[in-house]
Amino acid sequence: MGSTIRTLPFGVMSDGSEPRLFILDNGSMRVGLSEYGAIITSAIVPVGKGNGLDMLLGSSTLAGYAARHPYLGSTVGRYANRIGGARFNLGGKEYPLAANNGANSLHGGLKGFDRQCWKAEAGSEGGDAVVRMELVSPDGDQGFPGRLDVVAVFTLRADNTLALRYEAVADAATPVNLTNHAYFNLRGEGNGTILEHELELYSSRYVQVAENLIPVPGAPAAVDGSPFDFRKRKAVGRDIVAAGGYDHCYVIDGWDGKTLRRAAYVVEPQSGRTLEAYTDMPGMQFYSGNFITDVRGKRGSIYDKHSGFCLEAEYFPDSPNRPDFPSCVLRPGAVYRHAIEYRFGF
Repeated sequence: MGSTIRTLPFGVMSDGSEPRLFILDNGSMRVGLSEYGAIITSAIVPVGKGNGLDMLLGSSTLAGYAARHPYLGSTVGRYANRIGGARFNLGGKEYPLAANNGANSLHGGLKGFDRQCWKAEAGSEGGDAVVRMELVSPDGDQGFPGRLDVVAVFTLRADNTLALRYEAVADAATPVNLTNHAYFNLRGEGNGTILEHELELYSSRYVQVAENLIPVPGAPAAVDGSPFDFRKRKAVGRDIVAAGGYDHCYVIDGWDGKTLRRAAYVVEPQSGRTLEAYTDMPGMQFYSGNFITDVRGKRGSIYDKHSGFCLEAEYFPDSPNRPDFPSCVLRPGAVYRHAIEYRFGF
């Protein structure tokens, strides 16, 4: 038996729009997707007879996602991560952006892709459940130049892989950096912190940042001998105090812009549940949930510091202002393509 998709109403927005909720089921695990924000709302795996465990932080209601929240499960863009000073220069022209993180632009600005209704269509591919979502970002959206037509495709495979594929085309040169901001807790959402989760990152270097989390001048630094070294699997909490918390972009070893590479591996030692992340992007932002404070979650859960972790495959932060970083500029006639795979083991 192949995978199935259920389409459910998810509520009504203040503008009268009615985004839907899609439940993808491969017979082993279930994944929820919201048309609002192209949000991954849940990743439910079996525990015991007839029970399920949700490993994604999120909200049980559309109203919870429509309110301000720390990008729980959201597709973020037009530019994931931070752009310093909320401005960049392209083609000799300076573009001021919406500043929503102090003086910086974060995850696309005040109304990024996470706060818009996408247009979705459910289907199947080779027996796997697929949801394809589309969004048009007009010229000048949050300060970014050019119209951008975006497609996000979510596939739940039989082997418990959630595959994400992003594509975009633009009618003017513009920075593009799309990713998903899912917060994982392999013990289950609302069930303690992720500090005992064991993490391995296939990265020998990371992007050093200043206090405002904007990259400092210079090339990425070696992780060797630092609290940022996850080349050998270790508990997230082991060196977290020395690191000042993790919210850093790791340079994926061997990146060539084409190959889907294993970027991260996580084990929850009590249950043995695992998560692997693969991508063709140059960086993996590892975020240990440092800034989560009193966030209302699902079924009465309250999320606080380190309640979940993110693995955001992306270009490096502030790339529009850093010609020494891999280029994030999409030009007319080219197609932006980006893949992420989250492979669950339970």
